[in-house]
Amino acid sequence: MVKRASCSRVVVVSLLTSAIIGFGVESSQADAAKGKGIFESKKCGGACHDTQGPATEKTFEDQLKKKGPELWYAGNKFKKEWLENWLQDPKVIRPLEYNSIEKKNPGNHPKLGKDEAGAVTDYLMTLTSKDVEAGVIQAKKNPQGKLAFEKKQACQACHQIEKTGKVIGGMVAPSLVKAGERLQGDWIYSYLKKPKVFKPVKRMPIYEGYLSDVDMKNIAAHVASF
Repeated sequence: MVKRASCSRVVVVSLLTSAIIGFGVESSQADAAKGKGIFESKKCGGACHDTQGPATEKTFEDQLKKKGPELWYAGNKFKKEWLENWLQDPKVIRPLEYNSIEKKNPGNHPKLGKDEAGAVTDYLMTLTSKDVEAGVIQAKKNPQGKLAFEKKQACQACHQIEKTGKVIGGMVAPSLVKAGERLQGDWIYSYLKKPKVFKPVKRMPIYEGYLSDVDMKNIAAHVASF
């Protein structure tokens, strides 16, 4: 009798655990579906943000038609907590307008309420690319990565960074100040290694075949530590 009661308890616990996990999955899927609906109702896709991959642009004219960055790999690129907070209170990431090298970014991205931001974030985090391998890059201060970033490539000529408590660097590319709060290291590495997958046409130099794989990993770890 004791053995039967014990087995029964195990079965009940197992069933309850499965039910809870199943409910969690269904709830997450429902939130993502709700977020997709909000995203589409506010017309965030189309001319502003691509959510379907892979990339299709072939010429710079194709790129110039876009009003905002593609999001079909948002789940690989952004950290969830940062994305949810940013959607509620957008801060300028690009000092200049998207695709511009002279017009200042007015910082007028629409804001979402807390519930909407949470749902849209759940949706965007489902958008991933098979070309990003998880668990490759660990964010950490990396002297070799810093050397490659600042000396070999002088990335700060285009990207703003924080150094000795001051913001320095160029304005023609997205700011990398506190980039580690925003970007996933695995995506940074994949973007450097396979640029044509994520953005076939861009102003940023292509380092594939120029920088070593070790350099790319070191730079990714370095930037992810900001």
